[in-house]
Amino acid sequence: MIGYLQGQILSKNQNTIILLCGDIGYEIYINDNIKDKLEIKDKVSLYIHTKVREDDISLFGFESKSKLDFFRQLINVNGIGPKTGLEIMNNDIDLIKNAIIQENTSILSKIPGIGKKTAERIILDLKGKVSPDNLQDLSNQTNQAFNELIEALMSLGYQRSEVYKVMKNSPTNLNTIEEQVTYFLKNI
Repeated sequence: MIGYLQGQILSKNQNTIILLCGDIGYEIYINDNIKDKLEIKDKVSLYIHTKVREDDISLFGFESKSKLDFFRQLINVNGIGPKTGLEIMNNDIDLIKNAIIQENTSILSKIPGIGKKTAERIILDLKGKVSPDNLQDLSNQTNQAFNELIEALMSLGYQRSEVYKVMKNSPTNLNTIEEQVTYFLKNI
């Protein structure tokens, strides 16, 4: 099994990169959060999950051991495969962990490929196994406003991961959705 790779990015596609390690190029599936940071010829180190099937060997790369561990917890849930796990990892991981801890199926079911029953299964299987870095109350009004912001920006063609990345460090005095959208558009 391949557990860690370090090398230079040879090419970058929609959801994979080719990582040149010595004279061998490995095709590695990555999530949007990593992909947005990387450019061709960048040197990168990735923790790897190797998925072996009868007709395929797939590699999934993560920038930290903790993200790899969370990905492995996700794909151990019945009905969650590596591609769906990677789609979950495109979101803010602390938000996902908080949703699991607080049994908030609505946040999980907004992820493409995750329905209400799958969200409930994720919560049931992982509730006692995850701990976020930053515990936030997901039931407050601010979170509902944030969900509205995400939906508005996604309708404009932005990715959920882009919204999380920009709004993670936004000032707390943005009270209206108009102020939040303006801040996002200025900082994207």
